[in-house]
Amino acid sequence: MPPRSHLKARRIDCGFPLRKIILIVFSQVEFAAVNSAASDKMSAVNEAPQTQPQPTNPATAASGTPTGPQRLSTRIAAIAESATLKVDAKAKTLKAEGRPVIVFAGGEPDFPTPQYIVDAAIAACSNPAAHRYTPAAGLPALRQAIADKTLRDNQVTVDAAQVLVTNGGKQAVYQAFAAVLGPGDELLLPAPYWTTYPEAAKLAGATPVEVFAGADQGYLVSVEQLESARTERTKALLLCSPSNPTGATYSREQITAIGEWALAHGIWVISDEIYQHHVYDGTEFVSILAAVPALKDTCILLNGVAKTYAMTGWRVGWMIGPADVIKAASNLQSHLTSNVNNVAQYAALTAVQGDLSAVAEMATAFDRRRQLIVSMLNEIDGVECPTPTGAFYVYADVTGLLGRDINGRTAATSAELAELLLEEAEVAAVPGEAFGPGGYLRFSYATSDADIAEGIGRLQKLLA
Repeated sequence: MPPRSHLKARRIDCGFPLRKIILIVFSQVEFAAVNSAASDKMSAVNEAPQTQPQPTNPATAASGTPTGPQRLSTRIAAIAESATLKVDAKAKTLKAEGRPVIVFAGGEPDFPTPQYIVDAAIAACSNPAAHRYTPAAGLPALRQAIADKTLRDNQVTVDAAQVLVTNGGKQAVYQAFAAVLGPGDELLLPAPYWTTYPEAAKLAGATPVEVFAGADQGYLVSVEQLESARTERTKALLLCSPSNPTGATYSREQITAIGEWALAHGIWVISDEIYQHHVYDGTEFVSILAAVPALKDTCILLNGVAKTYAMTGWRVGWMIGPADVIKAASNLQSHLTSNVNNVAQYAALTAVQGDLSAVAEMATAFDRRRQLIVSMLNEIDGVECPTPTGAFYVYADVTGLLGRDINGRTAATSAELAELLLEEAEVAAVPGEAFGPGGYLRFSYATSDADIAEGIGRLQKLLA
């Protein structure tokens, strides 16, 4: 082996506490020398008398691969699987096996993407500009179009430089948390909440703090609750209105009060507004930055095309925020994924520049289905289902079903109840434990009227 003086070492700080990676860089000559020395050593070993084999490490005995507690990083090992995707995947597996499962687990419109958007993607496939790398922060035209849309639909004025196009809404959530949260910080998280929020916060090193509001509050937290949960470590508040999983929508007065409270205490507000175009019964969607413009330096808006234009599989989202935050998140994305798929970006450009007529047609269908599913669920003894004013979910209180005999079986938790309903009625819903406290089931009505009638009808028969 060459002398140690021939080795060149460089220490790179990866940004993780107490972790360093040492890169040992060899020149081609040094690598050849090491390789030759290693070959000579191996030949000598082969010619030497064989010794007794060493005891096998039990951690590697079964597969030859280390399986002990250090195999995965602590941070990644702590991530929980998405409960909604888990239920949805199980239900779809059963359907693929030929079982007539009715699935209320997924969070995506059942409509096809409008054809004019698909046509734009087809055209983009033949555009050589779409075949190459593009800016990591997004196509300039798309960033400007999103800024224009934000003014048109949210009444919030932003510059294109304040927009970062991401690979779906989930990446926007993660990068927003990564940009402003760190170890020791706390994120106030109104519950029930979407399953990804606490996991993304923990990946940023922060601690999610649940602030629960039940059906008696319309699943809407109050300023008084937020203030009770605030500590000196509180760095940010996550707000989702209309809400996944409850469909609850904060009023202008509530949004304003929350925004002014956050502003008074220097707390960041990360507002997920991806369901903004799905509101019913004359409910007004209000962006928190429109209600409290003074939050502009401590507010991040999250959005995307998935729910509005039935484009969940296209994976285009975005985050909007102060220029320094967007720059930092863009730097992260440049190393994490680089640019979003160009064909999908051109499709999104056509979507956000177009009118909302196709969206209105979907909303009409969702409204009809919303009324149907709420009515049918409330006919079941032991189920209380508030009428949501947004998104495409209902969040039913099922505590009245826990402990009850159901086909000779009982469920002590909503998680057990969801499993029982899938097995006994072949109906898939997501239990409340996925979104915070148990005792609830989330049903998505982003499915056909016929499936709603059949699926909830099965539950009515089973639970009669």
